[in-house]
Amino acid sequence: QVQVVESGGGLVQAGGSLRLSCTSSGFPLDDYPMGWFRQAPGKEREGVSCISLGSYRTFYADSVKGRFTISRDNAKNTLYLQMNSLKPEDTAMYYCAAIRAYDLGCSSRYAYDYWGQGTRVTVSS
Repeated sequence: QVQVVESGGGLVQAGGSLRLSCTSSGFPLDDYPMGWFRQAPGKEREGVSCISLGSYRTFYADSVKGRFTISRDNAKNTLYLQMNSLKPEDTAMYYCAAIRAYDLGCSSRYAYDYWGQGTRVTVSS
């Protein structure tokens, strides 16, 4: 069964940090480009950060550039998103997903339709 599981969210004050993790079952994460996506209430799901096969290339949305870092540990079959200097506007449900090809872009429209339950991030002001 193909599945991803996100964890690491929580409630944090503005300026704080969180590290999100994503693990998979049914497929190895290092066989795919991967991405982190988020969805705030009333908004569409947006691409936050994506990483290519081999971790050679990374993409960050302008809103998180310089604050978030995506990485993966293939030995642990885990994808990470280190989030620093968090802002209230980062509040959202965060999801990870495999994407069909890194060069298509960091958008949920290019993700395989295997979504986890997500992990909630709440940043208080």
